[in-house]
This record gives sequence, structure tokens and C-alpha cells, in this order.
Amino acid sequence: MSVTDTTPVNRTAVPGPATPYQGDIARYWDHEARPVNLRLGDVDGLYHHHYGIGEVDQEALGSPDDSEREKKLVAELHRLESAQTDVLLDSLGDIRPEHTLVDAGCGRGGSMVMAHQRFGCKVEGVTLSAKQAEFGNRRAKELGIDDSVHAQVRNMLDMPFGTGTVRGSWNNESSMYVDLHDLFAEHSRILSVGGRYVTITGCWNPIYGQPSKWVSQINAHFECNIHSRREYLRAMADNRLVPNAVVDLTAATLPYWELRATVPSLVTGIEEAFINSYKDGSFQYLLIAADRV
Repeated sequence: MSVTDTTPVNRTAVPGPATPYQGDIARYWDHEARPVNLRLGDVDGLYHHHYGIGEVDQEALGSPDDSEREKKLVAELHRLESAQTDVLLDSLGDIRPEHTLVDAGCGRGGSMVMAHQRFGCKVEGVTLSAKQAEFGNRRAKELGIDDSVHAQVRNMLDMPFGTGTVRGSWNNESSMYVDLHDLFAEHSRILSVGGRYVTITGCWNPIYGQPSKWVSQINAHFECNIHSRREYLRAMADNRLVPNAVVDLTAATLPYWELRATVPSLVTGIEEAFINSYKDGSFQYLLIAADRV
């Protein structure tokens, strides 16, 4: 199947305490239409905005002279993307149909759909991009799950959910756009005591000393501000979020990047920075799961 992203950009102001930077980020994602996001989502209708983990299935790729080689490469990259979401969802703990989950920085909604399909519960998403929210809501309606999966244009630092009403929440490669203390204070507010927060994120390694030139290139490419591993743990501790797992996924994500770099039609120019920074140890790909106490 193929879904062309022709959603018109909604010019409605972002609710909540917006800043000029948030306006820039909203415009960035409203106009983003990279093939690497849309073509991978076309494989099965799950549109992600994150990277993949796991070993590449070389048999699934076929031979280098296979006329379907590129199609198979795209399908394999998408499989690794969805495998990453599965790992995040595995970390949410005991989620039941009566619970509510929140995806902060939900993109086009692929992770929300997978969460609902797994747990049967309500999943709410927030994003600064009106175009992403409209795309995700259209897909949920097409799948007949729009009564349970819904995205809205909101600031993740001021989410429209009651205190203690959410059982699980996450940021999947979206926490680098905000101050971590503000972010974790808001997750701590909406989560019930005993609820679980999970993030998968790239972060610079404090052991390296300072953000490397590769990390600086990634920041410039995505207009973001990558935090250090130490900052994540400190901000969680300050906001009643106690880590129960810190998993280094760096080695697990390298195969995705090395495969992606071989597909010219998907290359964005940032692949080298990811591969080199992961290899030299200046950048890490982490999963952190924390309980609200």
C-alpha cells in the first residue's frame, strides 16, 4: 500500500506556552516529507519517525543483482524500525485495555497504532506538527481505530491530560527538542504512581568529554539539541522517575544505519555522522525505562 503525504499544513497556532523555537520545529516537521520516512511506512501503513535495531536479515535482501533489491532493502529497514518500537513497548510493563498511554512527539503515529494493536488500550499522541497529527488521525480512521488512537497539536511540556491519569508514556527520539527537566516534570505529572515512562534516544556520551563534531552535525541537521546520558538520569531523578532499566542499543542500531547508507534514494546525508559517532563512542543510542514513584 502507499499513502502519499498530501495533507495541507494547518496554520492554527500551537496551543500552550509556545516559543519561537517551538514554532521553528513545527514548521520543520510540517514541511518534512523525506522518502526515508514515507517509503518505509508504505510497506505496511505504519509510519514511523525513528530508527531501527537488530541484525539485518541478509536472506530477505536477496542477491545484489535482484531486480527487486531496493524494494527488499526498504522492507528490511522498515522491519528494523518496527522492531525498535516493539522493544519500547516491551518496556512499558503491565498495560491493560482500560489504561491510557501517551506518545509525546508522536510523529505520524506508527508507534501509537502498534501500541493499541498490542494492548487494546487508548493511545493519545501530541506533536507540534499539525500536518503530522492530521496524517496520523487519518491513518487511525482508515484502520477503524480512531476511537482509541488520536493525535493532537500540543506542546509535550504542557500536555492536555489530567494529573495521574496515564499508565504509560514515552518519547521515541523526540526528547532532544526540549529541556529535560521540564519534560520529565510533565511526564511525572500525568503518570499515575507506579506508571512507567520509557524513552529511546540518541545522547552524547559524557565519557567522550563534550559533544563531538558528529553530534554537532546531527543537531544542525535536525535543528535539535542532543542531551548527554548524564542529563537524562539527573532530570529523571529530580522528577520522581526512578530508572529500572538503562539499555545501550548502540550496537543494535548500527546495522540499520549501515544498511540505510547503501540505498541512494533514501540517503539524507546524515548517515555518516550517525555511523561514525556510534563507532567512536561519542554518541550512544539508549533505552531508559523509569517508574513514577
